[in-house]
Amino acid sequence: MVRLLSDFQDRSDGVAVIDAVGDTTWGELNERSNRLIDVLRRAGVQPGDRVALLAGNRREIEEVYVACASAGWLAVPINWHFAPDEIAYVLNDSGSRALIVDGELEAVATLALALTPDAAPLCRLIMSPTPTTEFASYEEVLDAANPVEPDDQMLGGVMFYTSGTTGRPKGVKNSAFTLGAPPEIMKLSAGAMASIGIPSPGLTLLCGPQYHSAQWAFSFLPLIAGTSVLMQRKFIPEETLELIDDYGVTNVHLVPTQFVRLLRVNPDAQDAFRGDALQLVLHGAAPCAPSVKRAMIDWFGAKVSEYYGATEGGVVTIISAQEWIDKPGSVGKAMPIVELKIVADDGTEAARGSEGVIHVRNLLGSDFEYLNEPGKTAEAHPEPGFFTLGDIGFIDEDGYLFLSDRKIDMIISGGVNIYPAEIEAILIGHPAVLDAAVFGVPNDEFGEEVRAAVQLTPNTRYTPALDRDLKGLVRAKMAAYKVPKNIDVVAEMPRSDAGKLLKRELRAPFWEGTGRKI
Repeated sequence: MVRLLSDFQDRSDGVAVIDAVGDTTWGELNERSNRLIDVLRRAGVQPGDRVALLAGNRREIEEVYVACASAGWLAVPINWHFAPDEIAYVLNDSGSRALIVDGELEAVATLALALTPDAAPLCRLIMSPTPTTEFASYEEVLDAANPVEPDDQMLGGVMFYTSGTTGRPKGVKNSAFTLGAPPEIMKLSAGAMASIGIPSPGLTLLCGPQYHSAQWAFSFLPLIAGTSVLMQRKFIPEETLELIDDYGVTNVHLVPTQFVRLLRVNPDAQDAFRGDALQLVLHGAAPCAPSVKRAMIDWFGAKVSEYYGATEGGVVTIISAQEWIDKPGSVGKAMPIVELKIVADDGTEAARGSEGVIHVRNLLGSDFEYLNEPGKTAEAHPEPGFFTLGDIGFIDEDGYLFLSDRKIDMIISGGVNIYPAEIEAILIGHPAVLDAAVFGVPNDEFGEEVRAAVQLTPNTRYTPALDRDLKGLVRAKMAAYKVPKNIDVVAEMPRSDAGKLLKRELRAPFWEGTGRKI
């Protein structure tokens, strides 16, 4: 078996991955991953190359991740909500040599390829029994490939794209995925899943999109550790509860928006839910309203744990349900391999209980860089060994971290990061707009929603038609969830004497009386 899966050879007939269509055994996962490595190697994909993946939650994605992690490639999951322009950008920027596409996403993928004629991946596969004009059939090429365990296995991994406060999304290259290292090293990360309560063996429910780094980490790494994965194509709260009971799910990762939707299911569905096998309900990716968190603890009890982390740095802190009750609002204590400190405005380390910018250091030496962005990489590393994501918080006398604000402009809606700069650039491109600002405002279900303010050119009147034009302009170039729900008109944008946009002045009125800043 490929070395990442070799520990499970004695249960090769057991089920490794389940989706709505069927299941894949450990033995089949191994053989199909072997075949995919053979296909991509024959197509010219070399160690260190990138393999783009545009797919929903289906069993084949685990084959792609296992193949990449075993052959020295970086998988590049692409958000399937992206518009063709956004997909084309990721393909271009990542320099992906291969593109593997879900059959349901053929149309948007084809449009994206038309926008990247000079950088289109050489190997293109579609998860379908039959080929298309642009893509070879994933199933056909696997059937014809060599199933034998490949030689020269080496550690690969994954490179997620996360946006920044300026410009386009950035590829996050983690130094943990060191080319040439043995693939078994990834098992160390997989083993760390036990430290946060994920059992092995067990059964993970994946009910969020695996193009998100947290969903990948809390499903693929447990898979490598021997925990099977059950995939829900789309989160439907009533179905989620049924799947947990029907299959005996042991662990699930959720975001606060999913909490809200679960709490809103009809009382009969709530009363019918047992969750007997469930051991861990892990949540993170976005701030959770205290009332929602308390309601989930009242329902699920001690199984609810929260973490704070990021694509760049993995899991930074974790807190159990009881700890949170004792320290409401905290996101927990630092993981054993993490050092945390709070840095004040003057650059010195802040005292316990004092706010400042959160700095993080991985004690094992793991770090990251932004692909093709040395300047932004340097900005994220204000001092040797430490990185910051711009979050503001404090550490109390007992070592618990509390988040209080975000220094950068990032919006988190439904657990998904949205960065205003790329939306602002589109709005400013409209001839009626002189200046634009995009920011997050409270939303009971999603945590935050996107709102915009525009300063119009002289003698321009804001009309329903212009409102439609501006939103349509964003929708044509970006995923629908990035389109501002509302657009306000201001006479003049608030700016400092140095010309810096004072976005907090636009944002603050919407957060008054909510009891939170993020």
